[in-house]
Amino acid sequence: MATRWAGARAAATLAASLFTILGLDLETTPASSRTVAFEMAQSSERSQISGQRAQSDAADGGAPDFDRALRQQAETDRIWREASQGFMRMEKVVYRSRLGDLDIPAFVFQPLHAAAPRTLPAIVWVHENVRGHLYEHFIPYVRDAVARGYVVIAPEYRGSIGYGKTFYDAIDYGGAEVDDVVTAVHVLRTRYSGVDPARVGIVGWSHGGLIALLAVFRNPTSFKAAAAIVPVTNLFQRFAWKGEEQLRAEIDPQNRLGGLPAERRAIYHDRSPLFHIDALQIPLLVHVAENDEDVSIDEARPLVDGLRARKPALSDTKVYEHPPGGHAFDRRVDLRTLRPENTAEQVDSWNRLWRFFEGHLAVQH
Repeated sequence: MATRWAGARAAATLAASLFTILGLDLETTPASSRTVAFEMAQSSERSQISGQRAQSDAADGGAPDFDRALRQQAETDRIWREASQGFMRMEKVVYRSRLGDLDIPAFVFQPLHAAAPRTLPAIVWVHENVRGHLYEHFIPYVRDAVARGYVVIAPEYRGSIGYGKTFYDAIDYGGAEVDDVVTAVHVLRTRYSGVDPARVGIVGWSHGGLIALLAVFRNPTSFKAAAAIVPVTNLFQRFAWKGEEQLRAEIDPQNRLGGLPAERRAIYHDRSPLFHIDALQIPLLVHVAENDEDVSIDEARPLVDGLRARKPALSDTKVYEHPPGGHAFDRRVDLRTLRPENTAEQVDSWNRLWRFFEGHLAVQH
């Protein structure tokens, strides 16, 4: 009973803070809206736990509770809809992957007012975690992107949590998931008349950073600029450092890679961004952290050094020295308010990211 009441008090505190985020006034807001805010607060915390649980289940060789995950995804969708009100237009869409084998859900965010044809830049926004989804900690950043005039599409690529067992089991690390994300460019260009097809960028975090890198290395004409924040870069090193069997259970439970790195060198090489630097043809921003507890600096540094040495005219790289939060330094958001912590490193990283995109996507064609 005490635990339940403690959870209720924590959710109530978060709900009160959400009024500020949603642009509501605690004293004048109707009771029905206050109830929505309270439910959003509870769901925000559960969403973070859901993704972590799915990662743990995968690493242990187990499967998540798919019914629970579906319910949680519905709550996450509602949080995004509520947080979008008054700031941006949000819709949840589905499109067929260009491979033709799977329907891909995606969030799309647009400015409140309709734009003239082909006038807006766009960003493909790739979430972190092998078994993740578009987490609520991205709310302030997506709002910022739309306020700056971008259309944002966030694909829930195959393997993401919250869309059932078939979708979960379709995971293809560094393979078909990249095609799922690249297909989002076609969706932007064919369904959203306000998007300028020549001004589409991509940004991804962690595993999403790997996807963003592989997307631009394999599809050099699909994007005008790209950013990868704390990206996974080298599968050989990750398997050696994190343990082969555990990592394989997490990222390749269906054996689509066909074996361990020593047995399948070509496919692991193909899916490690580090080895494809020479394929870069567009501007690329990369930020990494020295104290990253997931993508260690020993894994990240060769990508940074390689870009600086071989693609200096196209790359914009920065290594942050021990930023608070390590791997998540730029995405640390207070769950009581859904506002960024705004450490010096976090602010600097986002300021650099926006300047980078504005510099490369701002010119209208």
